Amino acid sequence: MTSPVGRTLVLTIVPAVLMIINIRGVTGGARFGTILALIKAGALMLFAIVGLAFVDWTRFSGMSFSAQANWGEAILLLIYAYTGFEATVIPSAEAKDPVRDTGWALIVALAVSAMIYVTVQIVAVGTVPDLASSQKPLVDSAQTFLGPLAGSLISFLVCVSVIGNLSGNALASPRVTYAFAEHRDFPALFAKVHARYGTPVISIVFFCVIAAILAISGTFVWLATVSVVARLAAYLVTCLAVPLLRKRSGGRAAFKIPYGPTIPLLGIVLCVWLLTQASSHDIRAFILACAVGAVLYLARPRTSHIDVTRERALR
Repeated sequence: MTSPVGRTLVLTIVPAVLMIINIRGVTGGARFGTILALIKAGALMLFAIVGLAFVDWTRFSGMSFSAQANWGEAILLLIYAYTGFEATVIPSAEAKDPVRDTGWALIVALAVSAMIYVTVQIVAVGTVPDLASSQKPLVDSAQTFLGPLAGSLISFLVCVSVIGNLSGNALASPRVTYAFAEHRDFPALFAKVHARYGTPVISIVFFCVIAAILAISGTFVWLATVSVVARLAAYLVTCLAVPLLRKRSGGRAAFKIPYGPTIPLLGIVLCVWLLTQASSHDIRAFILACAVGAVLYLARPRTSHIDVTRERALR
């Protein structure tokens, strides 16, 4: 649907469906997200493997890099494709051995994702004559070597991919505001759980409503860029914390980043440089979001720790 009414309808219905699924239980939300993730990963891998046989490798011989290109802005958007890995640590408390496994799991997942992305990009560049002007690069690429039906299938899978991304966020993000509220860093309202399903209903509704409003009011590029700016701020703080946390651990950490402080320092430099590439409009949007978060933090309860388990038991 390309009309304003149709667009608004879709961007309202999708968050609403995800909201209902996640309110009804974490199992349903996790299962739904897993199915969509497997479909997305499988489709990308199939596209990449089949497409490599149709790549015109001569198109890469004449490629050159432009000094006038806005590399900072391009890399800023590229980061969006790799964001989200940090959300895997949110349910780590439910893992068997998160201290031992989480670090390597993140590294392997990012490495596999990078391989898939690079292969998909090679197929797209090698099969579409004028990729830069294409509005639907994967669709156009699939149509060149598999026909119109494949293009329609890719369009459908792109929708599945987007919904899968939203599903993962709808599952993990409300748990963050729930945890904040549970530890008195957010208003107690966000720690309210559903009387029947035991899910953080207020946090889930809050996330889905805000997501729908932002999706309707903004463009994809703007939303992606602001999202990356917010994540870069979190990555920057994490990189700054690594040397301090390593010192406090006294060498007892189960997973240690090699080369001492070199990698965290490189991460700090990269985060700062990327933040300088964001537009003033994106920075203002990020500051506004921080201000809203600050207001919610100031509205936190001043009473003792919220015992959500006890609250549920009393019901």
